[in-house]
Amino acid sequence: MAAPTKICSCPAPADQDRLIQFTNCRLVRGHQLLRDDLWVRDGKIINPEPIFFDEQSKAHSRIDCGGAIIAPGYLDLQINGGYGVDFSYDTDTIEEGVAKVARGLVKSGVTSFCPTLVTSPSDSYHTILPRIPTAVPEGAGILGIHAEGPFINPQKKGAHPENCIQTIDKGLSSLESTYGSLERIKIVTLAPEKVSDPQVIGQLVERGITVSLGHSMASLGDGERAVKQGATLITHLFNAMLPFHHRDPGLVGLLASDAVPSGRTVYFGIISDGVHTHPAALRIAYRTHPQGLILVTDAISALGLEEGVHHIGQLPLEVKQGKAFIAGTETLCGSIAPMDECVRIFRRATDCSIVYAIEAATLHPAQCLKIEKQKGTLDFGSDADFILLDDELRVLSTWIAGRRVHQTAA
Repeated sequence: MAAPTKICSCPAPADQDRLIQFTNCRLVRGHQLLRDDLWVRDGKIINPEPIFFDEQSKAHSRIDCGGAIIAPGYLDLQINGGYGVDFSYDTDTIEEGVAKVARGLVKSGVTSFCPTLVTSPSDSYHTILPRIPTAVPEGAGILGIHAEGPFINPQKKGAHPENCIQTIDKGLSSLESTYGSLERIKIVTLAPEKVSDPQVIGQLVERGITVSLGHSMASLGDGERAVKQGATLITHLFNAMLPFHHRDPGLVGLLASDAVPSGRTVYFGIISDGVHTHPAALRIAYRTHPQGLILVTDAISALGLEEGVHHIGQLPLEVKQGKAFIAGTETLCGSIAPMDECVRIFRRATDCSIVYAIEAATLHPAQCLKIEKQKGTLDFGSDADFILLDDELRVLSTWIAGRRVHQTAA
């Protein structure tokens, strides 16, 4: 199918109260691709029936989408930075840095994200957390902060600085003193085997914080106990955890555990950038536990940068052949694949449906954070954050609150 062109001549309405009708499109709705129109008013997706019968109104604007797919905007629950910005280290310019990333992400169809802070000194958390903006004009929305550490296992620290790793030795007060405040935090990644107080996970969940298990040497039993206490997410499956073993499958075993409480879904982030997770591993995860799979980029500051050497943080990075290396070496230093590319790679690797690939980056993360009434779907009443895609899942345009914030050049 050729890329839609009629959309290009239609400016995004400036008046949020206007009724907008998107026509000649296919909607990702109800786990299907449906030929239907999308109606938007006041930043929300609305049911057109009351418009016709009660209000007897017509659309103020009609936008012909040229046969494109309309999908919910992508949600990225784990991203460390991009476009030369590192959320954990650019303390002096964090407001501008987050805004730059938020405006860059809409190019890849991301309409909401969790800025992710890796293990850092307590002073850094106290400085950075209060200064991360809650909203960015013309940029992706901010769902809250993902604190990936510092309560992790040093044996699986990955790129996290070992001297900053801490233990939870004073219950919830350990986290409050480390972060300064839990108010802005949406996700905490911790190693469950390092949590001595069994109440901590439940206390975090009671505050609306999603507890994720990762950077861990946990056994399956450790993981199951944490899930029973309220943990619902695994951080970048297969990475920074014990490899699968047939006698004790570790955190990976949670995908098939029979000890997960009835009605509870264990979600897991997975990086499908073509580098960090082998296609066979993607297929194993998808076929084992499809309802819990969430695509994350785990992208670093080199996301969106041109090929060449870039001086970011402590070490110069080199972007070449679509990968990021420590300059002058062949050592990989993080993911730089944007979310739309991760979705395409995942679909090719697993041969899943178009709808499933999209839902792994929309519906599933929204369900994990319990925000599926607002984000991650095109249901009536949800936020009008959506993207137009062609049949190859290339982003044609991105809309937030019913306003177009990005359009790919024809």
